[in-house]
Amino acid sequence: MAAHRIESGTEVRLVDVDPDATDGWDDGKKAARARLAKLRGKLADLQHLLWADGRHRLLVVLQAMDSGGKDGTIRNVFEGVNPQGVRVASFKAPTSTELSHDYLWRVHEKMPAAGEIVVFNRSHYEDVLVVRVLDLVPQERWERRYEHINAFEQMLADEGTTILKFYLHISREEQAERFRSRLDNPKKRWKFNAADLDHRRRWDDYMTAFEAVLSRTSTPDAPWFVVPANHKWYRDLVVAETLIETLEGLDLRYPSAEPGIEEIVVT
Repeated sequence: MAAHRIESGTEVRLVDVDPDATDGWDDGKKAARARLAKLRGKLADLQHLLWADGRHRLLVVLQAMDSGGKDGTIRNVFEGVNPQGVRVASFKAPTSTELSHDYLWRVHEKMPAAGEIVVFNRSHYEDVLVVRVLDLVPQERWERRYEHINAFEQMLADEGTTILKFYLHISREEQAERFRSRLDNPKKRWKFNAADLDHRRRWDDYMTAFEAVLSRTSTPDAPWFVVPANHKWYRDLVVAETLIETLEGLDLRYPSAEPGIEEIVVT
């Protein structure tokens, strides 16, 4: 979905991106869900081919504000893929062991191996988002991290990892509605954390931090996509179609069978 891709060197202003946008999709939610079901089948086939081919790796990074839809995207888009070839890695507050290393140490070991898709639910970008907004390290320290991250991701790309990064863009009003929905539903209350409200009060600071991330770390080999995400069905379509377009562009193929296999007879 080229319309949502941030080209390298672009200065991003999130106020200019409508989180309610559906970019001309006029067929409605029901048709979108039918379309997504077909896309999931195609994604499952491509993921199987990626696994069999064994020459490529795919990293999918999901970032968003709280309740932005990271879990829902993973659940809805990757339904039906073979879990043998797909892993989800979540990055919460670092442990004492992780803090004793550099901030990318815990990230590198979770990267996809050949044939794998790995989905990051939050990521190394927390170290230029939360760390910046909450003033956890001096500015001179987190400022250097944009260059670190670009170099790190370029190394991954040079070594055969395809990288797709999605910022799921919701409005402040939509976040409030989703928080209320969690509080009103006994089955969802466990997902609500009172600390989320502290982050919500810093909304403008987070938007500034996200704009810096999107402007400074969208590169040709590790692009960001800003996905309007107030409508969950549209969010899922954009992510699924982007994944499929990317995988189809990798020239995936099944390995050749071993010589003489056509002469084998199973009795």
